[in-house]
Amino acid sequence: MRVRDWQDILDDVTEGRVDPDGWRAVAGNRREGVGEDFYLGHPSRGVYHLKTYSKNPYDLKGVGARVARKVDDGIDPMLPTGEDSGRFAVNRAPEDEDDAKSKATRLEETLKVHGEAPTTGDDLFRDVMEALDSPAFGPMEYEFDDRPDRLDDLADTFEGAEELLNAELDDLVEEDGVGRGFQ
Repeated sequence: MRVRDWQDILDDVTEGRVDPDGWRAVAGNRREGVGEDFYLGHPSRGVYHLKTYSKNPYDLKGVGARVARKVDDGIDPMLPTGEDSGRFAVNRAPEDEDDAKSKATRLEETLKVHGEAPTTGDDLFRDVMEALDSPAFGPMEYEFDDRPDRLDDLADTFEGAEELLNAELDDLVEEDGVGRGFQ
């Protein structure tokens, strides 16, 4: 397992050539210390674990690693399905003005179609993400001020990675002096 900057992990996710709506995620507060834990899983890409914190409102820092090569029968129940979960998406910025206009046109057409026909929230979300050419989206379990049980299950499953990533993130936090408060 190789620990890398959290943004490098997201680059892996966005550059992968897989079904974009096959991703699932779980996120919440870290067990100890500042920041959040975030697991992303895809059947053919595996499971990634990210730990991040906000140095300030404009600077998110963190570390991550690929913790499993595939989502097997043991990991699958720990990742949410579309039922009773929120949603997440990873998007890329438009490459240029023409790409931005093309995406805007597709998005406008998608919203018009959904406005004229009966639809579900899941269908609208999927179609919007496809119109924006999102490389990764899907169901997500997230708690703003706590930890979902699935997050603890994943942390226990990948205990070695949890310890290593915690140590790496704690080093970043200490280097930045976040948590010192005013001195």
